[in-house]
Amino acid sequence: MKAWRVHTNGEPRDVMRLEEIPEPEPAPGQLLVKVLAANVNYPDAMLCRGEYQIRPPLPFTPGVELCGEIVSGPRAGERVLGQPVLPVGAFGELTVISERTALPAPSALDDAEAAALHIGYQTGWFGLHRRAALREGETLLVHAAAGGVGSAAVQLGKAAGARVIGVVGGPAKAEVARELGCDVVVDRRSDDVVAAVKEATGGRGADVVYDPVGGDAYAKSVKCVAFEGRIVVVGFASGAVPTPGLNHALVKNYSILGLHWGLYAQREPAAIVACHEELSRLAASGSIRPLVSERTPLDGTADAVQRVFDGVTTGRVVVVPTEESP
Repeated sequence: MKAWRVHTNGEPRDVMRLEEIPEPEPAPGQLLVKVLAANVNYPDAMLCRGEYQIRPPLPFTPGVELCGEIVSGPRAGERVLGQPVLPVGAFGELTVISERTALPAPSALDDAEAAALHIGYQTGWFGLHRRAALREGETLLVHAAAGGVGSAAVQLGKAAGARVIGVVGGPAKAEVARELGCDVVVDRRSDDVVAAVKEATGGRGADVVYDPVGGDAYAKSVKCVAFEGRIVVVGFASGAVPTPGLNHALVKNYSILGLHWGLYAQREPAAIVACHEELSRLAASGSIRPLVSERTPLDGTADAVQRVFDGVTTGRVVVVPTEESP
């Protein structure tokens, strides 16, 4: 089969190679699946660079989530979502996933949309509801609102009845954020983020901040978070890990909440299943729908991973192996 492989760490565009490799053989408790669509995530680039918390042995195939079709066994033909068992990731024609964690793909979504539902939306749901306890009528501030992770948080915030302020970089991404449903859009390149948030909230600030960026985004968040507000730390796409001033959190009475979604799969797997059922319900009702901005054939994967890492894409970029090259 064809699959992308990484033999040495570096920039995705430089180190990913499309090769012919043997088909993977599922171990007990695993399922062999045909990859129908594989969503590109920021961690895919981190894996290539050797900077992710998980470091699979070289060579490996990146790709951490997919929508696939089970090809053998009693569940053959089922369309499922799952996370591949590295070192055989989703950026190939076939992979293996854990049978225990395979979830039914929502019928309301096509393959590419379904592939983008799992990690980003689960992270958003746990961050907004389990960690921050977002309430109807509250104001939610989302950084990188036009990106893959941010766009999911915007939709989930609107579905929860929140007023959503989206922070983006540039006019094109501002337009995407408006189309996603943001009530207020702030362009960090031309607007004063702190002043804009305070103006939009009558000086109160944001009740919940969803931050997958870190760095300067976090520094601005603490200046415009509301009394008893909650800042959800999701990631550090900026590359800069902030150092919180705990004295500042004390005097302003706000909470700093960490979110490592993967820990729920280890410690409370039933919560993952329950969240998936809720996300499927929201997808069926039309309340959420992953924004798939690009569908690329298999041979465009390395470039797609690089562009997602570089932050020049909007929404989700999804690899569809059966797509013909342009």
